Amino acid sequence: TFLLCNAKRAESTALSLLPVIGWMKAYRFKEWLLGDIVSGVSTGLVAVLQGLAYCLLASLPPWYGLFSAFFPVIIYFFLGTSRHISVGPFPVLCLMIGSVVTRLVPDEGPAFNITEFEGLTRDEQRVLVASSVTFLAGIMQLAMGILQVGFVVMYLSDTLVSGFTTAAAIHILVSQLKFVLGLEVPGISGPLSLIYTLEIIFNKITSTNVCDVVISIVIMVVVFIVKEINERFKSKLPVPIPIEVVMVSNAA
Repeated sequence: TFLLCNAKRAESTALSLLPVIGWMKAYRFKEWLLGDIVSGVSTGLVAVLQGLAYCLLASLPPWYGLFSAFFPVIIYFFLGTSRHISVGPFPVLCLMIGSVVTRLVPDEGPAFNITEFEGLTRDEQRVLVASSVTFLAGIMQLAMGILQVGFVVMYLSDTLVSGFTTAAAIHILVSQLKFVLGLEVPGISGPLSLIYTLEIIFNKITSTNVCDVVISIVIMVVVFIVKEINERFKSKLPVPIPIEVVMVSNAA
């Protein structure tokens, strides 16, 4: 009896630490494998493109977005409990990290006098700052998870969440304008950074790269149309049209 209880306890502990063990036992390979491969490839391609784009929001070299798009998904495969979640970077967090990065390592002028910055390029300094902020945020999240402070979300009103989401969307839109217009706009952090960024953009609007604007508009229109086609004819299409990958390949 003692050995049986210990075996059950060990099994429950393993299932709680590695949920992949539990759902792999009940996985129907013949029925689900093909569909999961298609959805996995589609989601993975979008995650890679989002990682590259969101890295720009964090004021980091875009290829670091490949790491943030790949490793979280691999870890969540073993530790995750939901089959409907694609884990990876998201724009609000990238903007928050970008504000810290541009404050400590600005586009123009010297960076903060930090010992670890000696002998590093500007990109390497920014990666160091972003990595440190991410590590500290992970420790805080782990501590909050252990202390069970998730109940605080219950006290956030719908108005607060909607306002935060709308404000984040506006910040993301403004941060992408310089890429759409092909303008050189330095990263700005601190209060009223959104207003100052718009002021710089409007002052340089006559230097807009027309080719960049035309390409951006064409890509947005085509992506919107194809997404509508995918949604309307999803029952007839064997595989959704990977329009994001097609557009990025053509633009490159």
